[in-house]
Amino acid sequence: MPRLSIHELKQRARRIRLVLSDCDGVLTDGTVFVSPDGERLKQFSLRDGMGVERLRAQGVETAIITRENSPIVARRADKLKMPHLFMGVMDKRAHLEVIMRETGAVLAELAYIGDDFNDLDVIEAIGAAGLTGAPSDAQPAVAAAAHFNTLAPGGKGAFREFAEWLIEWRTT
Repeated sequence: MPRLSIHELKQRARRIRLVLSDCDGVLTDGTVFVSPDGERLKQFSLRDGMGVERLRAQGVETAIITRENSPIVARRADKLKMPHLFMGVMDKRAHLEVIMRETGAVLAELAYIGDDFNDLDVIEAIGAAGLTGAPSDAQPAVAAAAHFNTLAPGGKGAFREFAEWLIEWRTT
């Protein structure tokens, strides 16, 4: 992704209305505990939850978009009072049309943070007009495509760091 000028970063950050986040590898470290009955536990960072609150205070909504259909993820989104949750999404790029229709946002009003190859197409699509990020432990191709790479790995404050980066550019 070509680097943006400071002026362009500020303009884009001020337009953001919705921050979309992948779940596993961004909001979690990608670990899942599985019992004979299926998925049992995922670990989330409270710091990332505060990032959701800080964005909400700026008038920016947040949403999770994930391939998984997980009651744990649904519970986390509910706890964080996220107005949108997109689960079972196999093609995140193609699902952008649904997201924009449901939220009323246009591409330039979206930000996205993801970590793996299934995030690459949506990062490239949103990155053309909005803003994108990747945790420090993202796949190299994903990190190279994002506008911002966090110092924190997934599940350890990467979303919060991305949120603070967006807030900083919105308010400077």
